[in-house]
Amino acid sequence: MNVVNERDADWFRGIYARHYPDVVRYGLRRLDGTAAAEELAQEVFLVAWRRRREVPARTLPWLYGVGRRLLANHWRAERAAPPPLALLDVPDRDRHDAVARLVDVRAALARLPEDDQEVLRLVAWEQLAVREAAVALGCTVTAAKVRLHRARKRLIEQLRDEPATPPARIGGTR
Repeated sequence: MNVVNERDADWFRGIYARHYPDVVRYGLRRLDGTAAAEELAQEVFLVAWRRRREVPARTLPWLYGVGRRLLANHWRAERAAPPPLALLDVPDRDRHDAVARLVDVRAALARLPEDDQEVLRLVAWEQLAVREAAVALGCTVTAAKVRLHRARKRLIEQLRDEPATPPARIGGTR
C-alpha cells in the first residue's frame, strides 16, 4: 500500500489525537491565551491534512515546524515583532527563590533574538532532540547544534546581566 492510501482519515485522526495537546502547548508558550493556541493548532493540522503525503513518520517535529512557519507568516503579515513572552505576575515578596529565578530566566529569554528563543524552546520546553529541532527549524543537525550552543551562551550572558533578586524579607530583620 502506498503513502497516499495510508494517509486517510483514520491516519489523520490518529496523529491529531496523539499530537494535538503537544501543538496546543507549543502555541501556549508563544501566544497570548488558550484560544490563540488552539487556533494555531487547528491551522497546523489543516496544513498536515492538506500536505499529508509529505508528513514524515516522526510527525511531531514536522508539526512544530509548520507551527513555527505559520507564526512567522502571521507576525510578518502584521509587520510587528513577535509578542514578548508573557512574564509571570510580579511575585509576592514572600515567594520562593525559584519563582524569582523563573521570572529572571523568562525575562532573559525574551531579550534574546527570536531565532535563539525558538531553538531553546524547542529543546527545553518541547523536549525535542537536536535532530528533531533541526527538522522543526528547517536546517541541518549541525546548524541546529551550533544555533543551540550560541543561544545557550547568549542566555547565560543575559542571566549574568540580570541576576536573580532574592525575595525581600517581610516583618523586618532576623
